[in-house]
Amino acid sequence: MSETKRVAVVTGASSGIGRAVALALAADGFCVAVTARREAELKETVSLAGSNASRMLPLPGDVTDAASVKALFEATVTAFGRVDLLFNNAGVSVSTRPLEEISPEDWRRVIDTNLTGSFLCAQAAFRVMKAQNPKGGRIINNGSISAHVPRMCGAAYTASKHAVTGLTKSLSLEGREHDISCCQIDIGNAAIPRTKRMEEGMLQADGSRRPEPRMDVELVAQTVVYMAGLPNGISVPSLVIMPNKMPFLGRG
Repeated sequence: MSETKRVAVVTGASSGIGRAVALALAADGFCVAVTARREAELKETVSLAGSNASRMLPLPGDVTDAASVKALFEATVTAFGRVDLLFNNAGVSVSTRPLEEISPEDWRRVIDTNLTGSFLCAQAAFRVMKAQNPKGGRIINNGSISAHVPRMCGAAYTASKHAVTGLTKSLSLEGREHDISCCQIDIGNAAIPRTKRMEEGMLQADGSRRPEPRMDVELVAQTVVYMAGLPNGISVPSLVIMPNKMPFLGRG
C-alpha cells in the first residue's frame, strides 16, 4: 500500500450528510468504506462517485451491533490496509413530541444509534489506529446544534447529542498518546431530504412555528474534508456550521 494512501470510514452514508461527505472524501483522494443499513441506497452512493467509485467500498451494517461494527473495520483494513479517518455520522431522531409522549422504544433507538453507535465505531477505530504503522488517525463525530441548545420537544435527540460531545472530549483525551485526534462538527439545518420541513415551519421556544433557512449540504461536506486534511496532531475540538439567519444564537 502506498504511504500516501488515506483511508476513511463513513457511517450513515446511504443518504444526506453521510453520502455527501463520503463523495467529497473520495473526490479528495481518500479510499472510503461506506456503511449503512440500507444496502441499495449505499450502492447508489458508490455509483454517484463516478470515476472515484473504484476507491469506495460499500459495507452494509448496523452501527448499534458490536459484531457488525467489528466486521466493518476488519473488512476496511483487509481492503485498504489501515484507517486514517472515521466520520461518525449515523444518526436518527424521532418526530417532535412532548416528553411524556416519547416511548421507551423510541428513546432507546435514538440513544442506541446516535450514542452507542458512535461509541462502538470509535472503539473499533481506536483499536485499528493504535495498532497500525504509522499509528494514529482522526475521528470526526457528527454532533448537532442540539449538542449546544435544545429544540422544543426533542429530548431524546438533544440528550444523545450532548452525550456525543462528552464522548468526543473523552476520545480526545485518550487519543493523545496514540496520535489519535477527535473532533466534532455541529451542523445546523443542512439541506437534506429530512430537513425539508424546516422551510414550512419549525416549533420555536416560544411555542410559535417559523420557517428556518437551510444550507447546501456540500458546504458541510467540504468542511469535513478540511477537518480531515489537517496535519496529524492538530485538532478541531468543536466546529459549528449553520445558516447565519437560523434561530440558534439566543435559542433555548
